[in-house]
Amino acid sequence: MVQNYFSSRGFQSETTKPPGPLDGNNNVAHFDLARRLTGELIGTAFLLACVIGSGIMGETLSPNNDGIALLGNTIATGAILVVLILIFGPISGAHFNPAVTLSFLIQNQISVREAIYYWVCQIAGGLLGMLAAHFMFELPLFQISTNLRAGESQWLAEAIATFGLVATIIGCLKFKPAAIPYAVGLYITAGYWFTASTSFANPAVTLARSLTNTFSGIAPINAPGFIIAQVIGAIAATYCFLWLLKEKSVRD
Repeated sequence: MVQNYFSSRGFQSETTKPPGPLDGNNNVAHFDLARRLTGELIGTAFLLACVIGSGIMGETLSPNNDGIALLGNTIATGAILVVLILIFGPISGAHFNPAVTLSFLIQNQISVREAIYYWVCQIAGGLLGMLAAHFMFELPLFQISTNLRAGESQWLAEAIATFGLVATIIGCLKFKPAAIPYAVGLYITAGYWFTASTSFANPAVTLARSLTNTFSGIAPINAPGFIIAQVIGAIAATYCFLWLLKEKSVRD
């Protein structure tokens, strides 16, 4: 979900690879585009399997108690984000989110071609994670959500949630890169509870959750509004923080 936190610059081209994990000699390994895309695919799949699966588990163990189910869903999602970013951050940057990739595209840290590949893998990974969750809980693999999440308040919540997520990533990259996995996990954990929409903040997540008629689902008719709001939030946060974090020049 984040640009690689071992480097403040990452995806200039296919020949400029994002740094990978440090080896025993403190050298940085590099990963080609195929491995980076695979990392995005697997990471996004695990994220969705956790989001949807923990929702199913919470609802099953706590029927008629949405608060407890949401709490379980929240803790699992925040925790898996920390783990996935620690694993895949050094490989792909651990975006797992088209809105985050869009932000890095605006910042010229990833090419248009690579961004498109990332988006495809994130969406595909989300769908695979959704299918995995359904299979694990012995539910029909293909479903359509009937969970309505509509209205201006929901759209505003998604714009705010995505703005805050992108702001968290850009701010941590500037001042404390090593904290990104924990900051993102904590932000999403908080977002579940302070936003009216429970902080989807991710177009790939939104698409996958429109195809699960379980606790975490969203009706397909409501998904476009969420996605538009997420894109607006990501763009606004990117430009806002590029300006906010611009250091004063010597001449100033």
